Amino acid sequence: NQKFDDYITYLIIGIIIGGRLGYVLFYNFSYYINNISDIFKIWQGGMSFHGALIGIIIGTYFFCKNKNQNIFSYLDVVAVCSPIGIFLGRISNFINSELYGIETNVPWSVKFIKIDDLNRHPSQIYEAIFEGVVLFIILTMLFSRLRNTPGIISGYFLILYSFFRFVIEFFREPDHQ
Repeated sequence: NQKFDDYITYLIIGIIIGGRLGYVLFYNFSYYINNISDIFKIWQGGMSFHGALIGIIIGTYFFCKNKNQNIFSYLDVVAVCSPIGIFLGRISNFINSELYGIETNVPWSVKFIKIDDLNRHPSQIYEAIFEGVVLFIILTMLFSRLRNTPGIISGYFLILYSFFRFVIEFFREPDHQ
């Protein structure tokens, strides 16, 4: 379907631009204001989920306005699919020893040897499970019942993702910025 292919293009652009600008503005603004050209060096890392989310919403708005479509119908589909990407991203964070947890003595603690020799919460795995698997299951079940009410699924996504993220932040080491 050509309309879906066009929408994917809007999503990819929204994710990349929004994710990068979100990182620049929310996490490391003081560095990037003095190193403007580094903003474009996305291959060096630095993306923000919050910025990507805003980019997706803006990209979807422009796509739907251009195609005369209901924005919430599209955002609902993105919301159901997003936990899969979140899951894979958090597994990547775990493999790369990024966004690790605080020190702990729980039996399932992990030593991130790239970081230090401390036992830490595998907060990336917590996020993969709750923001990925659990959220996907809940939204998939809701989607089959509520897909005829545009906006409900994306609303549930925002509420549940925010709740899971809020709780898991207590087990995560704060970002160095």
